[in-house]
Amino acid sequence: MSEVNKMKDVRITVIRRAEYKDLIEKYENPIEHACEMREGQVFVSKNVARPDGICECAWGTLEPWVRKLAEGGGNFYDGWMKNPKSGMFSCNDGFRPVSYLIEAME
Repeated sequence: MSEVNKMKDVRITVIRRAEYKDLIEKYENPIEHACEMREGQVFVSKNVARPDGICECAWGTLEPWVRKLAEGGGNFYDGWMKNPKSGMFSCNDGFRPVSYLIEAME
């Protein structure tokens, strides 16, 4: 791959965790291991690979956006983010959603 087409690394930061105890109590079967993400935790995706420690569910949501940033894209949804080389996305866990900030690294 030439320098011009080199994929950028993408930093993924856990910004916020939520937990809906009322929904868990009403709908979820008891589980031993729920999400283990911690606010402030940082991962780096290299060549659009899922970083160790990010669950597959979250990665399924993040990967298309990480790919766009790694390829040099950005400005999602016509100027939604103050930094056009970033995005804020949440995993699709309806009981314990986690919000992630993704940023292209120069």
